[in-house]
Amino acid sequence: MTKEIQDFIRYMQNVKKVTDNTAISYERDLRKMEQYFMGQAVTEVTQVTVTGLNSYILFQERQGRKPATISRGIASLKAFFHYLQREGLVEDNIAEGLKGPKVEKKPPSVLTEGEIMRLLDQAKGTSPKELRDRAMLELLYATGIRVSELVSLQVSNVNFPMEYIVCGDNGKERIIPFGAVAKAALEEYLHKGRSAFVPDEGNTCLFTNCSGQPMSRQGFWKLVKSYGKKAGITGELTPHTLRHSFASHLVDNGADLRSVQEMMGHADIASTQMYAQASRSQSRERLREAYVRAHPRK
Repeated sequence: MTKEIQDFIRYMQNVKKVTDNTAISYERDLRKMEQYFMGQAVTEVTQVTVTGLNSYILFQERQGRKPATISRGIASLKAFFHYLQREGLVEDNIAEGLKGPKVEKKPPSVLTEGEIMRLLDQAKGTSPKELRDRAMLELLYATGIRVSELVSLQVSNVNFPMEYIVCGDNGKERIIPFGAVAKAALEEYLHKGRSAFVPDEGNTCLFTNCSGQPMSRQGFWKLVKSYGKKAGITGELTPHTLRHSFASHLVDNGADLRSVQEMMGHADIASTQMYAQASRSQSRERLREAYVRAHPRK
């Protein structure tokens, strides 16, 4: 089974052109399945049955896996067995009919505009690190890009005269505008801060760590958490929270969903519609609070 999993991952990377993160998720899910079946003395893909796959899903539920995690794993199983069938390694896609637990769709976690302002105000110093941090935070909120896209940006990806960045994975590029505040933060970082980390002119990474190496997602996550703590933000805060906040604030202020979808890089507009639903929900809550405060017979 190990070889088939390796071949599948290479196929998804080289033929389907999935992102590195997606390939890692597929492999993680399939290695867990392989480990489970090895414990059942099942080592060949041809030995796996529908009953066995359903037992594996029940095993995950008993282990306390989250419904979203199990559902993602089922998607990996379906893709894997579809590949095996296409390659003629198994007769049927036995994973096709698998059903996972119902996943409750929670509204995205977003910051208020006031919380965003407090967060961005934390990196106001003039040291190279603070100039870099402020530029990263401002650009992330200004564009809503994924943290993996942010840390992968090259200096050439920024068009200052037209005020936009070009980003994307595996050839799927998109253009996203940014405003005057993010532009000013970027220019100050490039003119006064970046050279402290990147003395080598051949290094084209826009953002690096203090050693001049590309900034990691984990490194930026720690950076966001640190500034969030300084800003007194007690709720959930990750780089993705700024991405959600970017989209939610655009929708709140009248941006059309198609434009937000394009900027976010969503393949399906249904992924973007959750921000409109969250906006309506928040509006209803604000109305209720105003009513309770003001109505004499509440």
